[in-house]
Amino acid sequence: MNNEKQTLDMIEQITRNDGTKYYELANIVMNGRAEKAAELGLIKEVRILKLNIPHSSAVGVYEDYVNQNYTVPPMELTEWVEYKKPEGKVLDAFNEILKANHIATEDSAE
Repeated sequence: MNNEKQTLDMIEQITRNDGTKYYELANIVMNGRAEKAAELGLIKEVRILKLNIPHSSAVGVYEDYVNQNYTVPPMELTEWVEYKKPEGKVLDAFNEILKANHIATEDSAE
């Protein structure tokens, strides 16, 4: 784990190679890694949906989870790591962030 705390301030939509999509909170560094992953064929595409999202308490909960469990991928990517969103506090916070930023989830788009 690196000791540098990542501040998450954007919402991305990532398209997996199988064509399915998911949302993720990121920052400019992590977005750059996702762009690189797309160039390398590790994912199909990344799109920024919202920039400079408000740093709510829900963002703080998800940010703490990401910082405790993941590191920023290295520049020389060999795999794409999709962040798990465990049931409970973390998933609730993530869904609250999407709702607050008017991002529809896959379930609500049906």
